[in-house]
Amino acid sequence: MENLSLRGRILSEIESLVAQSFPKQKVPQNVEKLHVALVKKHYNAADVSIDYHRRRVEMDIVMDDRAYDPTKVNTDLPTLHANLWFRNLSDFLKSCLDKDNRSLAFYASLLKSYRNNDMIVVA
Repeated sequence: MENLSLRGRILSEIESLVAQSFPKQKVPQNVEKLHVALVKKHYNAADVSIDYHRRRVEMDIVMDDRAYDPTKVNTDLPTLHANLWFRNLSDFLKSCLDKDNRSLAFYASLLKSYRNNDMIVVA
């Protein structure tokens, strides 16, 4: 029972962090890093860029993790380039939130780093 409440609390706090990370003007670099990290985690993407004005997310999705070798430079990873359009970035990012244990641990570490450094500054 306690584990379920912890899962729910982590998910609700990361959703809250995403919801409050949309300033009225230019997006700060630390907020963009949060958005990119969530998209990278969900899509297993190697490179992600978000164009907030055109409402586009461009990324290179890694197709096969078995080709990755951490001991050498990986110049030949099979990737798929994707250019996605979103209507509402907050909804898009919330749809990227996964509920598995590995993702929850990742979100908990994100929450800890953003809370400790007071990195979310909404203008």
